Amino acid sequence: MSRRPRRDPERVGGMVGRVLAELGHEAAGPAFALFDAWASALGEDAAHAEPVDLRGGVLLVSVRSPVWSQQLQMRRTEILASLRAELGEAAPSELRFRVDPDPSGRVG
Repeated sequence: MSRRPRRDPERVGGMVGRVLAELGHEAAGPAFALFDAWASALGEDAAHAEPVDLRGGVLLVSVRSPVWSQQLQMRRTEILASLRAELGEAAPSELRFRVDPDPSGRVG
C-alpha cells in the first residue's frame, strides 16, 4: 500500500476562504467577506494571523507569536480602517489578539 505524500499544515482560515470562494459569495455571506477583507488588509502578514471569532463588534484574532501580536497591535488603526473601507457597517470596531503558536492543535 503506497503512502500519500505529506503536505505542510495549512491554516484553517485559508482553507475556509478557498472553500467559500468555490461556493460563491452568496453562499458564504458575511463570513467570506470578513476573511476576504482580512487577507486584503494584512497582505502577506495574514499568514501569521487568523480571525477566529466576531462578537459585539470585537474581532478575535489568533496570532502565531507575541511578536506578531505586538506588530499587529501597532497596525490596529490601519487594519480597522481597511476593514471599514471594505465591509462598511459590518466591519469590526475593535481587534483583540490571542497568541496561539500551534493553531492546528497538534500534540508533540
